[in-house]
Amino acid sequence: MKRIGVLTSGGDAPGMNAAIRAVVRKAIYHGLEVYGIKYGYQGLIDGNIEKMELGSVGDIIQRGGTKLYSARCEEFKTEEGQMKGIEQLKKHGIEGLIAIGGDGTFMGAKKITEKGYPCIGVPGTIDNDIPGTDFTIGFDTALNTIIDAIDKIRDTATSHERTYVIEVMGRDAGDLALWSGLADGAESILIPESTDQMQEVVDRLKRGHERGKKHSIIIVAEGVGSGVDVAQQLEDETELETRVTVLGHTQRGGSPSAADRVLASRLGAHAVDLLLNGHAGRMVGIQQNLLVDHDIIDILNTEHQVDLDMYRLSKELSI
Repeated sequence: MKRIGVLTSGGDAPGMNAAIRAVVRKAIYHGLEVYGIKYGYQGLIDGNIEKMELGSVGDIIQRGGTKLYSARCEEFKTEEGQMKGIEQLKKHGIEGLIAIGGDGTFMGAKKITEKGYPCIGVPGTIDNDIPGTDFTIGFDTALNTIIDAIDKIRDTATSHERTYVIEVMGRDAGDLALWSGLADGAESILIPESTDQMQEVVDRLKRGHERGKKHSIIIVAEGVGSGVDVAQQLEDETELETRVTVLGHTQRGGSPSAADRVLASRLGAHAVDLLLNGHAGRMVGIQQNLLVDHDIIDILNTEHQVDLDMYRLSKELSI
């Protein structure tokens, strides 16, 4: 293998640039040429591809977002779109591809591998919803962004003696809500992996109010529903003044944390090693601080699991 490509796809995540840097420099170290594909699979179809040098990834390890940009591409879900991408790989002499992103990105990687082009997936998403790895690139940074916001909101919640509902991202996974809620001592956490929670939250708020508690923080994962709707229901049932904060896309931005920079560097370099050693259709990950890799098909067919022991602990500590 003499020439590889790298792209980022789907939602951006802090640390993607660190992963791109690791892929480019690890590959060049081993004598490979590296081509960056801009705008994900859409850029692959369009031929938006350029050669990358050592200097191409200088001073990006500390930057959020992705130097290669990102986009979602419905066309690549079709056979015709995939063949257009394959033709561009052939045109540029690219023999292997590293795709950084989430499960949608990995589905594209799987299709490319099935058509004879070895591809390695690198998990980059703030949601931490990819099986086969303890952490995904961007999760730690997003988590710290949320914690910083909750700290500030708690100050005003204390001053005004109100209940605050904070809606966080995570798609259908509750990891961001659970980890941020536990880290910041939230009174209640609503996650999609646990059902019939609302009455429990209502009862906890009422008990707290009866013993003189003046304010509360409720974390709601977006997979549960709208934070606005949750707040309205809580206010109706408890008659406690309630406010809502939807953190939104602030969670995706910002300079990546040290943990995300190191994780991205390790995973990006490991992906290059796998290509050099003849592997294809794999996803790299980290488990118990050890680098691992799994068949992408297995990852796509496995359901993400939240740590329910941690969820039970959060309840025990918020009595």
